[in-house]
Amino acid sequence: MAETYPINIWINEERFKELQAAGLADLLKEELAGMKVLAVPCTAEERDKVLKLFPMAKFDAATTKSIELLPKYVKDKIYEMVVKRKKLQVMSEFCQLFEKAGDAFWNQEIA
Repeated sequence: MAETYPINIWINEERFKELQAAGLADLLKEELAGMKVLAVPCTAEERDKVLKLFPMAKFDAATTKSIELLPKYVKDKIYEMVVKRKKLQVMSEFCQLFEKAGDAFWNQEIA
């Protein structure tokens, strides 16, 4: 299986309930004093696209092998896609939709 590079999204109670309703709550990991995190995987190709699309983001190659410093609105949109699709594998579609729509993407409702 190919290595993946997660985007970690912290989960509050409201989001936890949404993930439970979507049947995804069992995918959460417990971190830091019981806080929950959703690790959305990226392939190496998806990681590189995300880093190109969002130059403020960084890849932590030394420790967590995760994509860090994405703006909240980006993580919110990824989370929204996970809940709507009821799966974690959304990053390829996320990148495609963003590339096509550009800045208008943020105002779109995820279908």
